[in-house]
Amino acid sequence: MINPKTEIFEQFAELARVLGQGNRLELLEHAAQGERSVERLAQLTGLSLANASQHLQVLRRAGFVRSRRDGKRILYQLGDGPVIELLGALRRYAEHSRAEVRGIVSDYFNRLDSLEPVSREALVKRLDDGSAMLLDVRPEDEFALGHLPGALNIPFADLERRLAELPTDTQIVAYCRGPYCVLSFEAVAALRAKGYDIKRLEDGFPEWKAAGLPTGPTIERQQLTSRR
Repeated sequence: MINPKTEIFEQFAELARVLGQGNRLELLEHAAQGERSVERLAQLTGLSLANASQHLQVLRRAGFVRSRRDGKRILYQLGDGPVIELLGALRRYAEHSRAEVRGIVSDYFNRLDSLEPVSREALVKRLDDGSAMLLDVRPEDEFALGHLPGALNIPFADLERRLAELPTDTQIVAYCRGPYCVLSFEAVAALRAKGYDIKRLEDGFPEWKAAGLPTGPTIERQQLTSRR
């Protein structure tokens, strides 16, 4: 007779093996932004179409992503269940136990922004009292799939030419794909160097959504103009 505890642990181990590949973790980060085609996911991760498709099929069989067909395209999005929470736990454990991870965080991410990020709880309060303005620095197609309520979308590549849209009398809170999304770190560093009062959200859109917090409409540009 099979020991039920042993069988459960084997299932745990199989899921861990599925996640034991860096490209799959990156694909999950992008799939967590919203439903994307295989082609777009391959482009975002720098993988060949065949390689991305193979990884996504492995993730789908394990339930980490789900897919549907839209004509000739296959679209993927994050699977049901606490996938974001699982990835967050993996990140926190890696930061605790792996010197290599701590070194990268210290040498690269903290160099760009060493200030304490804004927590989700603090941001909710600040949005309620109007003391913060949200800046989403993800590409437009990701923003269209979902975003924090009231956020202004300025992709990082467009930041320099759209500075006039940013308020100078209100603190800006920037966010992007997740805790290690380089876009928000670089946006904070660039805008802080220009004198803007800006901080970074502690994580990103997927974590906000997974926490059950509201997503919503964008703030009108004329509203921002009147606040500058």
